[in-house]
Amino acid sequence: MRRIRRILVALKDPAARSLPALGKAAQLARALGAELVLFEALTTAPSFDSEMALICDLKRIERSMRESCLIRLERLAQRLRRVGIRVRTSAEWDYPAHEAVIRAAVAADADLIVAERHAGRHLAAGLLRLTDWELLRLAPLPVLLVKRGGAYRRPKVLAAVDPDQRYAKPAQLDRGILEAGDLLARALKGSLHVVHAYSPLPLTAYTHGTLSQDIVADMQRRSARAAGEKLQRLTAPAGIPAARRHLIARHASDAIEQAAATTHSAVVVMGALARSGLKRLLIGNTAERVLDHLRCDLLVIKPRGFRPQVPRRRRGVRYVSLPAVVPLD
Repeated sequence: MRRIRRILVALKDPAARSLPALGKAAQLARALGAELVLFEALTTAPSFDSEMALICDLKRIERSMRESCLIRLERLAQRLRRVGIRVRTSAEWDYPAHEAVIRAAVAADADLIVAERHAGRHLAAGLLRLTDWELLRLAPLPVLLVKRGGAYRRPKVLAAVDPDQRYAKPAQLDRGILEAGDLLARALKGSLHVVHAYSPLPLTAYTHGTLSQDIVADMQRRSARAAGEKLQRLTAPAGIPAARRHLIARHASDAIEQAAATTHSAVVVMGALARSGLKRLLIGNTAERVLDHLRCDLLVIKPRGFRPQVPRRRRGVRYVSLPAVVPLD
């Protein structure tokens, strides 16, 4: 993971009483010496009917709404500048929200996106196009989804790796996950932990019902030893001690949730691969599974060379035209 010089904070409502994403982004900016970009996507203009469109100067309305948004963002920026954080603001007419955020982050040359998670459960998130899930799936740069308020206090950062390279995951993605976790832990004066979920038995053990308990136990020991050796080789360059390496014989999403709870982690770092269409629905994605269940924040990174699947050009204003009202006789 490259050095974080600029952080884009995606704000749904700058006037909200609580802005946990902004608070944590500001903490990271101070720790890393990074610049903040406060961004709000203006996704839908006021509704109008044909008669109103003739009377009103729609461009003036668009300009006025954007300026009002920038004023709200500037109020937040001023508070942060008083404590020495470099901040600039941005608001653009664009939609859908996740595309607007990605375009703004790329245009700003940001190294990290910080956003709040979608309220509620992510049932069929890929079909519903929930903003936070689409950011995780499509953003070419790392995305930190903030699920809890409050500041980080010497946090435990949990890196979820997969030395077995299941689901056709590139090997270098694990190294990127470890680098990102280490960067975060060092900046926040915390500690880095690592979790690896592995299968306790090879597939052949499930297809032969005649295996004795002794044979099954031996196979389990061999699987655990092999998984531990892979994890040790992966984490050795980072100098992560054995006490902070967690080897769990469960499905990846369950193992990550278990390790995060056991270590009281404040952030889980994991990788995600973008899939589309039926393949995505059939295979699923560990990031999507853990998104609802984790109580801590989630940092998701992409493999090197990932290309955004989002058009570069902003879509502009999306108007909602109301049907004309026919007067009753």
